Amino acid sequence: MTELRNVEADLAQFRTRVLAAGLAVLVAFGLLAARMVYLQVMRHDDLLAQAESNRTAVLPVVPNRGQILDRHGRVLATNYSAYTLEITPAKVDDLDATIEALGQLVDIQPRDKRRFRKLQEESRSFDSLPIRTRLSDEEVARFTVQRYRFPGVDVRARLLRSYPNGEVASHVIGYIGRINQREKESIEEWPDEEQANYRGTEHIGKLGAEQSYERELHGITGFERVETSAGGRAVRSLANTPATPGNTVVLAIDIQLQKLVEDMFGERRGALVAIDPRNGEVLAFVSKPTFDPNLFVEGIDTENWKLLNESLDKPLLNRALRGTYPPGSTYKPFMALGALEIGTRSASTVINDPGYWMFGNHRFRSHGDGGLGAVDMYRSIVKSSNTYYYSLANEMGVDTMHDFMKPLGFGQITGLDLKGEVRGVLPSTDWKRSSYKRPEQQRWYAGETISLGIGQGYNNFTMLQLAHAMATLANGGIKYTPHLTLATENVVTRQRTPLGAGAPVNLGYKRENIDVVLRAMQGVTTEGTSTRVFAGAGYESGGKTGTAQAVTIGQKDRYDARKLEEHQRDHALYIAFAPVNNPRVALAVVVENAGFGAAHAAPIARRVFDYLLLDQYPNPEDLKAVQLGHAAAPIGTPLKASALPWPPLTPLASPATDP
Repeated sequence: MTELRNVEADLAQFRTRVLAAGLAVLVAFGLLAARMVYLQVMRHDDLLAQAESNRTAVLPVVPNRGQILDRHGRVLATNYSAYTLEITPAKVDDLDATIEALGQLVDIQPRDKRRFRKLQEESRSFDSLPIRTRLSDEEVARFTVQRYRFPGVDVRARLLRSYPNGEVASHVIGYIGRINQREKESIEEWPDEEQANYRGTEHIGKLGAEQSYERELHGITGFERVETSAGGRAVRSLANTPATPGNTVVLAIDIQLQKLVEDMFGERRGALVAIDPRNGEVLAFVSKPTFDPNLFVEGIDTENWKLLNESLDKPLLNRALRGTYPPGSTYKPFMALGALEIGTRSASTVINDPGYWMFGNHRFRSHGDGGLGAVDMYRSIVKSSNTYYYSLANEMGVDTMHDFMKPLGFGQITGLDLKGEVRGVLPSTDWKRSSYKRPEQQRWYAGETISLGIGQGYNNFTMLQLAHAMATLANGGIKYTPHLTLATENVVTRQRTPLGAGAPVNLGYKRENIDVVLRAMQGVTTEGTSTRVFAGAGYESGGKTGTAQAVTIGQKDRYDARKLEEHQRDHALYIAFAPVNNPRVALAVVVENAGFGAAHAAPIARRVFDYLLLDQYPNPEDLKAVQLGHAAAPIGTPLKASALPWPPLTPLASPATDP
């Protein structure tokens, strides 16, 4: 039987199917073409960059950190190149076994392992961490032969920070250490350009000039583009932007003077700040005890950290910047100037000093039972009359004293170019209201004013503030902002940029009033409390001794150092300037718990002046005498000149180049 088919209908259906298939093919090819245009034209640059990134890697080139020098060019902080044995934990299967095996090739001490574990806690697993630094050539050779056994372990040449003078001036110079988590979070908040500058950087300034001038010292990070294999190994360098070394920072301090003062303190605690009153340059900035900043460079071990952190002597405290003390009788010259400027008293006003001063039923002691008798302003400073200043404080009142002392810098941030300065306390009625919670505590009592006149009570200042005020007084009331840094120097162009103190501020004191006070301070060294210390000096100086209570002694009790713990004894203070006619240096010094300023603080000031004005250095016997608190070298026995009792400070070589 023949099947009947509609040929025309079949053809039409076939043509429709062919057309549909053709359209589908055309659409598919159209999409492919469009995709090709999109990828090849519109996204060409982006995809090319991705391809390049798969083929290449951009590595940061960490710059050499800048040097720190003293005013005479002596090196205080520099760099040296050394080999380090480093482990990348993410690339090591059994870390403990690897470290034990490495110990068979190189000397790895328990402290090295503890430091490594601490770094591991603070770092990412893919960071390369040092397990041993400063490898010898023999150790490098032994490891290199066995390197195939230790995937994830390598020897690298790195620049390490060095402080060639050890503990000397450690609080001024500071130190560097590994960037911790808090600092990483802080860097992440910086502008993108500054963040990029710290890629690859593992260390940052932690204290002193290293911290305050971090951006000057760090330099500018460079970048190297390298071609990599499929395994990520560098094959060849494609482009290179070299790193720019950090600038050199030149400090105003004289490191030889700094060491001299630190040696004179010996094992005692305290601080000294010496300033050139003509420009605000800080010549010495001493805090004792000190510490060795080299301990922190590679990460301090637990034992040394415990010794520093838990010591009763607090060696990590910068006493010159952050230690506050009652100024004691060193406050009296400024009180006298205030009385003259405000008009409370004239220089000829005479006060009877019977050895005490009565306020109501309360007796404020002065000079025992004898007293000084009739006292004018000159004699009140030379003989250090407490009665004179008890009555003066009562006449002036706390707020008047506050308003006069504030421009001198007491209780204020001086503006020193070192981070961490504290304000101290310059009391006033407003200060007390804002400092205490209970109404009875906020009230100012008239009796609290009396002891302020002799630098006790709520008064608490830093040696920096006291030296700053002394420099301003010695300079005729013209105030400079103290500064520790003279200049920065670009290591590439050798161009030096001075960092001065800015414009001076004239406090407007009358010259005749300043002369009254300075003349009386000169009398302190010729007929007063520091006469013996400055006998035979080859210059004229002025000063004021002070003794400040570390703990409160009852009015009915007598001070007896033998009955007190060492940390409870009085502090010894001294402020001074020299030479009298053209002051070139002003200073403040405190020796903690040492007793009287004339016996323990003034001899240190004498040797500072001898060094700066006469180029004289104490011989070993005299140095020992100062450490023991003897008032002066024997009269007629000159100090040994032009010879140091310690090895000369030899600057290290220039910083090593990037390995």
